[in-house]
Amino acid sequence: MVSIENMSKLFKPAETISNLNALPKVSEREDYENCEFSNCSFSDISNLNFINCSFKNCNLSNCKMNNVKLQEVSFSDCKLLGVNFYQAKDFAFALTCDKCIMDYASFDSKKLNKSAFKNCKMHEVNFTKTDLTKTTFSDCDLYEAIFAQTNLSGVDLTTIQNFSIDPEINNLKKAKFLSQDLERLLYKYELIIE
Repeated sequence: MVSIENMSKLFKPAETISNLNALPKVSEREDYENCEFSNCSFSDISNLNFINCSFKNCNLSNCKMNNVKLQEVSFSDCKLLGVNFYQAKDFAFALTCDKCIMDYASFDSKKLNKSAFKNCKMHEVNFTKTDLTKTTFSDCDLYEAIFAQTNLSGVDLTTIQNFSIDPEINNLKKAKFLSQDLERLLYKYELIIE
């Protein structure tokens, strides 16, 4: 039986956690709500629950995220290289990334409800079978990002850079692009557009 004193140690809402390299084991604590993580470096956050949390200047590159809950989580100025977000729980999955380096991350088959990416470097990110219909992209670099059977309907892509999207294998209904980016949609046809 867990005492009230031990319970308060396990669940402390609205705390700031700084300069950590690992979180307590799941058996000691699994819920983090309204917490701010600053200058932390994590390699495994599997089976933990993050609700309304923010990560600032953190390094989660290649971090294991098996069965993690990311509900209304924000990342600012973080390194998220190679993170397999598809391993996270689907229920209430929503994140906001601002000024993050996310190269080689994967959202394979994920539904990104209410998620937003702003000023992020997202080279070779995998969006295969991802539902991006309610996702916001603003000033992101999507060099060689993978779009295959991806739902981009209604998404505003007017500020993204360096993308290649094949309209034959993706849903682009009512997606917004700049007219000068037309060749990025038709790249495989090797057309000369002047």
